[in-house]
Amino acid sequence: MRKKRGSAVLLSVLVTGMLSLCACHGSKETKAFTVPQEFDTSKQYEVTFWAKNDTNVTQAEIYKKAIEEFQSIYPNITVNMRLYTDYGRIYNDVITNIATGTTPNVCITYPDHIATYLTGENVMIPLDDLLTDKQFGLGGSQVAFDSVTKDEIVPKFLEECDFRGHYYALPFMRSTEACYMNKDMIEALGYEVPEVLTWDFIWEVSDAATKKDADGNYLVNGQKVLIPFIYKSTDNMMIQYLKQTGAEYSSEAGDVLLMNEDTRQFLYEIAEHTEKEAFSTFKISSYPANFLNAGQCIFAVDSTAGATWMGSKAPLSDISEDKIIDFETEVRMIPQADPEHPKMISQGPSVCVFNKKDEGEVLASWLFAQYLLTNEVQIAYSQTEGYVPVTTRAQESAEYREYLAAAGQDGDLHYDIKMEAVQLLLDHVDDTFVTPVFNGSASLRDASGQLIEETVKAIRRKKPVDEEFMEKLFQDVSSLYHLDQGLGREAGKQKLGPLPMTSSILLLSLVLVWLGIGAYVWKESRKKKSSG
Repeated sequence: MRKKRGSAVLLSVLVTGMLSLCACHGSKETKAFTVPQEFDTSKQYEVTFWAKNDTNVTQAEIYKKAIEEFQSIYPNITVNMRLYTDYGRIYNDVITNIATGTTPNVCITYPDHIATYLTGENVMIPLDDLLTDKQFGLGGSQVAFDSVTKDEIVPKFLEECDFRGHYYALPFMRSTEACYMNKDMIEALGYEVPEVLTWDFIWEVSDAATKKDADGNYLVNGQKVLIPFIYKSTDNMMIQYLKQTGAEYSSEAGDVLLMNEDTRQFLYEIAEHTEKEAFSTFKISSYPANFLNAGQCIFAVDSTAGATWMGSKAPLSDISEDKIIDFETEVRMIPQADPEHPKMISQGPSVCVFNKKDEGEVLASWLFAQYLLTNEVQIAYSQTEGYVPVTTRAQESAEYREYLAAAGQDGDLHYDIKMEAVQLLLDHVDDTFVTPVFNGSASLRDASGQLIEETVKAIRRKKPVDEEFMEKLFQDVSSLYHLDQGLGREAGKQKLGPLPMTSSILLLSLVLVWLGIGAYVWKESRKKKSSG
């Protein structure tokens, strides 16, 4: 009886373990967090903070300084920072750690990623009560530093952190995309830069720039290399075009609407100009800034946060000085379908707080997350690149206004192209939008860019882009990103996009370990029976 009981217990543990692994990627209800009545400052807490700094040493130093200042205010809280160079790596590691119950306390991440984190059971903290708590909420009476109030966060940016009717993050920084242009080449081709770019204008100028002389040099730049139009983020390219034209992408409930006739026609248009050698992408050709700065690109679309890499005087240019061409750089909104009603994407990192068994640890994490919204952090970080602070307190401060007013006074902190990109977003906050966020929306975003990448690759490989190609492309991309299985919510249940590869491997490994243990115990049990 003892052997049978032991085998039953083992089987029970095995099944429970496997079910818990499956549950980590399923639909879960997140319980509201009860805000403690007081914070025990005599108890020591450790907060793990995961952030991205894009190898920017200045950003890393800002984080370190913020941690030091926060710890001087709360000596009982130790913040341990782990820096990443890619948001995708943060996402993969969080998903992996959800499975093992070892998530960080605070994380810089994106809304699409948070939607997937929410599939774990009580992994995330809903911030609704914390935002407004009179003692420890934003601007709360028991917060030991000058915390911003909820009303001081730019409403449009805060709305972007609302999922399923609850706030699960605080906005940290915001950016959008901009088109950085070589004005000299545009004028050499006989055009003037309009106040608002249109797709038609960019395609026309890009096509005109592909003319060569008898030696194979491009007439407009005298070089062997020229890609008139390069787009960094093709997922944004597709998403923004569909939004501008009123075409479908996804529903608020998470229905996948991307594979439609408007998408198909846009891909045909991209194929047409790619065939004329007028267009390429970052994934296929490399960073738009590298081509722009070498006089080998006319229209380079990238994030406003990447403005410090753009232009012949760019302080963070990645190419050698001898390859840089001197030219006048213009900054505009991304190309528009309707110049009278511009639309551009709002993007940028947010801060989320993970649930832990100790409510005091959660409160300590929340206090640190709040500190990232103080002027000291917001203004300093926004100045490193073309970011915009997410609070009106920072934007309206004398320090930030002086920073904006000094645009162009130097080629580093006040680099004119960076300042123009910042002002572009400040002037057009009301013209920005975000896509619906749901579990799998990150996969849908990737799929939208993949459609463009595969279309461009096909043209470069001399393959026909026709109806047959489009049908297969839609099928392949839908299958690759599991769009044909559904991603959104239906009847209150979330459907899932694909797990990251590292998470899938971990889950499979853990299941195999349990199966191995079971097989070993069964084998030993058989041996004992045989010997008995």
